[in-house]
Amino acid sequence: MALLSLIAWSGAASDTPSWLLGGWTREWIRRGGTESNPREVHYVQVPKFFADVRIPVDRKAPPNARSFDDLTDAELRDLARAQAFTGWTGVDGLTSTWHHDIDFEPPDGSPDIGRVERVADGHILEHGIDGSYTESWRRTSAADGPFLAIRVQQEIRVDRVLLVAGDQFLYVRNRTAALPASPSLAQLIDETPDRATRVRYLDCEFSFGRTHGGGVPWEIQRSTLPWREGTHLEFVDGIVLLQGRLKPAAGSRVRGEWSVPVNTLSPAQLTELFP
Repeated sequence: MALLSLIAWSGAASDTPSWLLGGWTREWIRRGGTESNPREVHYVQVPKFFADVRIPVDRKAPPNARSFDDLTDAELRDLARAQAFTGWTGVDGLTSTWHHDIDFEPPDGSPDIGRVERVADGHILEHGIDGSYTESWRRTSAADGPFLAIRVQQEIRVDRVLLVAGDQFLYVRNRTAALPASPSLAQLIDETPDRATRVRYLDCEFSFGRTHGGGVPWEIQRSTLPWREGTHLEFVDGIVLLQGRLKPAAGSRVRGEWSVPVNTLSPAQLTELFP
């Protein structure tokens, strides 16, 4: 059994500029002079740490599905078109590098790096270092937070991540084992005849939502697992607030080494989120 512990900080030193913090959505991407937005993109940046989930706008998830068992083989493959990643952000002038801890797709080893410029209050442009693309991003939450990051690690592998910026959150649950090398998750699914193995490859959750204002508290609104949308994020039920510090609840099923590297919430805000 992995060690269940927690390290807490009241804040975190970070070189992340304030204008990059908060929740963001992509308005468009331009390649070769053509603008489009084939995926609904949600990006949450807290001091140092980030998460990003990109759901195809034409994803054909059946509305009554409740698990992988309710999906056809074609619908399983459709899930593989999502993109998502989480890790930490390094910023050097206008150059940002997003270092990935968890990838929804098989990582190809290339750096995730771009030149980011602030063009107006609440708007940024990201340019590919090679000039191959430009993305327009619009802020969807306040730049001053509050911010929270909870990370659970099993040995050297990051297992869970929860990032909160204002009333937005992005939760990540890693798959049980790393993906084999492949040009894409869709190709990996196509080349894997065994359905149970395909499901294991797809069983990686990136869920975006809001802590308040939805149909339920901590409502998941977009997810790589479509049946999670509209439901409550159960992960937070395993977190308790004791003497002003967040800790895993006794008997938590989430095993590993817990840390809270970012926490700018007031005691009242913590009590409201984790009653």
